[in-house]
Amino acid sequence: MITIRDLAQQDLDAVAELEALNFADPWKRNDFEEIIGNPDKGCVVAEDEGRIVGLAVYHNILGDVDITNVQVHAGHRRQGIGRSIVEKTVNKAREAGGRNYTLEVRASNTAAIRLYEALGFKTEGIRKGFYDHPKDDALIMWLRNG
Repeated sequence: MITIRDLAQQDLDAVAELEALNFADPWKRNDFEEIIGNPDKGCVVAEDEGRIVGLAVYHNILGDVDITNVQVHAGHRRQGIGRSIVEKTVNKAREAGGRNYTLEVRASNTAAIRLYEALGFKTEGIRKGFYDHPKDDALIMWLRNG
């Protein structure tokens, strides 16, 4: 059974490990530790039988929320976990005063793009050559609620 919840101190090693599996330039443990207790930031994790299998980070900047580090462990993809994580992230950020939500996604990541579009995000820009390992453009997507 998958549980979606806030990041806790005991999750720090696991989220840093998941980050290292999924990203060429991963955040470190202390990057996640700085989120805990910060009223403008948060991290939502997906837990399956005591194991962290997904996460997303948000940073609320005067009502505009930047969502980053959205990821699901390869062995747990295509089960709706990514959707649940993003929905919970938007809801948590809304509770903290968020009104508009933005994220960046690799232009080649069609599965993630479809997910974000299904949640109401729309592409509003492109950052050419934004990603490395491999080089790729980033689509800038927004969910605007006014």
